[in-house]
Amino acid sequence: MSFITKDDTVLVAIDFQEKLMPAMSNGEETEERAAKLIRGMKVFDIPAIVTQQYTKGIGPTTAKLSAELGDFKHVEKTAFSAMRMSEFRERLKETGRKNVVICGVEAHICVLQTTLQLMEEGYNVYLVVDCIDSRNENDKLWGISRMGEAGAVITTYESVLYEILQDSKADGFKAISAIVK
Repeated sequence: MSFITKDDTVLVAIDFQEKLMPAMSNGEETEERAAKLIRGMKVFDIPAIVTQQYTKGIGPTTAKLSAELGDFKHVEKTAFSAMRMSEFRERLKETGRKNVVICGVEAHICVLQTTLQLMEEGYNVYLVVDCIDSRNENDKLWGISRMGEAGAVITTYESVLYEILQDSKADGFKAISAIVK
């Protein structure tokens, strides 16, 4: 694995949907940290790919995260792994980036299956553990464990943002510092 850089990184946000987030074990905190991650990634102009599972039944991406993302078009999915959806694969390939910073729900289902398939296909996956959640804390912990054992880099949103920044004199330092406060 290499350093996360702004030129070789894409953010993937999995299923942060209106009817799903209230059922998560730490939904509000997870959503708040994910909002900060998204805001920070925008400072670096890092592209984001957002998925929604069965939008008709589970609803759109939450209002808070939609506001942070700005103008975006989600990838509709029915498969638990986003990699099983051709639109997702195409959009990921179009970025030309190999480092995938991933966040979302649920850790042990959609995040897990997407992560495993991304790594299987040669992507470097950085799992932002404070920006993922499950309905059951135990499922989340074992999902994280499995992804880590499979080779995903376990990290946090602050760590990701400062790793991209690399230097307190770099452009964006003040913006990132304000976000993580």
